[in-house]
Amino acid sequence: MVKIFLYHYYDKTVGPFVSLSDLPVNEAKTILNTIKVNKPKAQIAKRDSEYVEHRHNCENIIRSEFAKKGGIIKRMSPHYMVIEHSPWLSTWFENSAFLKISIEEFDLNTVSFTYGDSMPTFSNRITDNKEYRKKVYSYDEILKIIEKYGLPQVWNDDGKYGPERYIEAHIWSDETINKYR
Repeated sequence: MVKIFLYHYYDKTVGPFVSLSDLPVNEAKTILNTIKVNKPKAQIAKRDSEYVEHRHNCENIIRSEFAKKGGIIKRMSPHYMVIEHSPWLSTWFENSAFLKISIEEFDLNTVSFTYGDSMPTFSNRITDNKEYRKKVYSYDEILKIIEKYGLPQVWNDDGKYGPERYIEAHIWSDETINKYR
């Protein structure tokens, strides 16, 4: 069996696993606006004014769909990681860093996946009807999708063939994450 790693990309000046989703909407929007002023080249600075609300809505969908599959939810918003290295994500931060953690360190009952970023996966603007749109996967299920389609960062790192550039992992527990904060 191939050993799989989850990667988390972050700004060194902020630290890993810091999320706007953990904050009240108004506080998250204030921080986002500060980032837009202080770090205009960062990917998050390009987010629209409704980003926080859209992110919360997407997280509600993921949480609900994962719970329907029997997933264990221990926090309201997930920690975000991706399966294997994503060259594109590594460029998102001015002071970019990453953590690489073996999937074996996680309780897989607390990890869901989307084939591609969850926001476009659940966006009504994406209407190509690919089988992995609007779906949340367990670990065993995402392995089958990877077997069928491969890793998006291998065939679509530049986004030329659609919005899927990596496989997003949603960590619904702090247990393993707290070791790396």
